[in-house]
Amino acid sequence: MTGEAINAIWLTLQLGVVTTVLLLAVSAPLAWWLAFSRSPLRLPVEVITTLPLVLPPTVLGFYLLILLGPAGPIGKWWVSATGDSLTFTYSGLVIASMVHTLPFVVQPMRQAFQDMGVAPLEEAATLGAGPVDRFFNVGLPLARRGMVTAAVLGFAHVLGEFGVVLMVGGNIPGQTKVVSITIYESVETLDYATAHLLSAGLLAVSFAVLLAVFALNRRIPLGAGR
Repeated sequence: MTGEAINAIWLTLQLGVVTTVLLLAVSAPLAWWLAFSRSPLRLPVEVITTLPLVLPPTVLGFYLLILLGPAGPIGKWWVSATGDSLTFTYSGLVIASMVHTLPFVVQPMRQAFQDMGVAPLEEAATLGAGPVDRFFNVGLPLARRGMVTAAVLGFAHVLGEFGVVLMVGGNIPGQTKVVSITIYESVETLDYATAHLLSAGLLAVSFAVLLAVFALNRRIPLGAGR
């Protein structure tokens, strides 16, 4: 295996970890709000968070490229604040991966909160627990099965991203060239040995991820920690 392929593996793993950690922090309160809010905004927010599931990755990547580019609303602000561009950089890659992976993290967490029900929250409220206290000390522990599932699925999804990361990050070795792009490039250059090796690695990781999700869901009963 070439040094460039090893760098791509390391970059992909790093991207998966960083994206998953950031998404868990963002998605937990969002999933909580979607599970229990009665706001009329809940439906459009739910649609927006689910949209990456049905949008072609190249379409999502194109609009992210516009938004994050130096002339885009987000990219322009970033350039003025940091002096650097978001597109074709690792930072832009993280943002694009977060947007593309959002539903894979939000949906399991939201379902876990809904399965938990409102009874434990009402009981905690009668004991004087405020909204923040109920979220951190009641909701998150009881929904840990959904948290684990969300983290595992989110990490696995980032590993296999192609269209979005190619549109936003490009193909810069050591900076934005991830495993999926390396596989594509290997096939284009008829380097099937590298393509086979990397593809088999992603297949093994995907299998292990699904196996872990099913195993954990069986071991952690609904409402564990109650």
